[in-house]
Amino acid sequence: MRPKGTKQVIRDDRNCLWHPFTWMPGYLADDPLVIAGAKGIYLRAADGRYYMDGVSSMWLNVHGHNRPEILRAIARQGKRFAHISVFGQTHERATTLARRLVAIASKGLTRVFYSDDGATSVEVALKLAFQFAQIRGETRKTKFLALRHAYHGDTLGAISVGDIEHFHHIFQTLLVKCYRTPSPADMDSDTCLRALEGVLKKHSDEICAFIVEPIVQGAAGMLVAAPGYLAGARKLCTKYRVPLIADEVFTGFGRTGRMFACEHEGVTPDILCLAKGLTGGTLPLAATLATDEIYEAFLGADRVGCTFFHGHSFTANPLGCAAALASLDLFEKDRTLDNVRRLEAIFAERAPDFARVPGVSRVRFKGAVFAFDLPKGSARPACAEAQKRGLLIRPLGDTVYLVPPLATTERELRKMLDIVALSLREGAGMRVKRPTSRQRDAKRRRAGGRSEIEGPHRYSGAR
Repeated sequence: MRPKGTKQVIRDDRNCLWHPFTWMPGYLADDPLVIAGAKGIYLRAADGRYYMDGVSSMWLNVHGHNRPEILRAIARQGKRFAHISVFGQTHERATTLARRLVAIASKGLTRVFYSDDGATSVEVALKLAFQFAQIRGETRKTKFLALRHAYHGDTLGAISVGDIEHFHHIFQTLLVKCYRTPSPADMDSDTCLRALEGVLKKHSDEICAFIVEPIVQGAAGMLVAAPGYLAGARKLCTKYRVPLIADEVFTGFGRTGRMFACEHEGVTPDILCLAKGLTGGTLPLAATLATDEIYEAFLGADRVGCTFFHGHSFTANPLGCAAALASLDLFEKDRTLDNVRRLEAIFAERAPDFARVPGVSRVRFKGAVFAFDLPKGSARPACAEAQKRGLLIRPLGDTVYLVPPLATTERELRKMLDIVALSLREGAGMRVKRPTSRQRDAKRRRAGGRSEIEGPHRYSGAR
């Protein structure tokens, strides 16, 4: 039985709401899942059932739902003031958070520009890069360079550098010109870097920035980059005087096992985009970090040409900043990055089992990201079966993936993987054979007591 009031929620949903990335006729064919509560990695539905949050509520939950430390920080700030403008003034939460972001980001990223979400952080980055070129007199630099399969958000600038036709093709006539270079998930890094240099050598005088999702391309299907590509791209961007934008909206704040994915290859971008995990998954807040070189170009005497005419009404919202500061404290208190490495070891242990399943291909993982591809039309039924068994996941086309909260325990993650395996059998007609404890122990002994988790983390499975 549904509790009193749930029928009204469903009526209002049907009559008033328009859901994102949703074909509404299909959505309206069934009653929606109504979430009434959340704690830890669990979501409680209005009918009393519990679900494991296998996608971190759109890839952003870090420390689990309803962490009291974050909620208390928001409440304390709310007693002082909920919001003030930072157009021409400032407040302590914004300045403290900016200082801490600069301290944990790659050396050289020294300036923080706040916005509201991932797409807006990318818009800031694109406009900064464009105006930076214009201030320096590089007036031909009016185009961007991005990877194949790229996704950077859904505002028009972000779509311009995106490359997911299913999402963006209808808007093509509205977009800024963007050159493309192969994704390092498609081929080895040397081949990709040669292609990148070919584009830069030919068009660097037209390109005001190269934007990448470092290490993992999220919405493209959790594609893991070949090792060495990011570092090589950094060198080429420096050589051809093209600023490098790292979009870490998804990969930032521990998702890949480091605080920021750029750290895996010792890369400092010229501009860094952050959102999602910034507040631990509690409130909308984004930040775009830039180098002193870019910031100082805007300090010229030309008041019109050197002012960055961009802003949001809720820029540096104090409640969001308070949540972000509390989240950063929890990274230290909970040793969150250590837990991500434990989760990655479990993915490494289980990946070969999934790869051996007929029909499963391109099993891949990095940090707290795990994904594999299924034959066309199989992913959605598998995810629907998982929901019946208490795990909420969503497909990306033909890709099934897990992006659990970073606070997920090893036991909880194993349960998630067991549900996915069972759902493959029931929903997609496939079977994953779980290793016995004896087989797992033998595998650890062969690996010298540790999980082998180096390399690009991809396994080939038979179709």
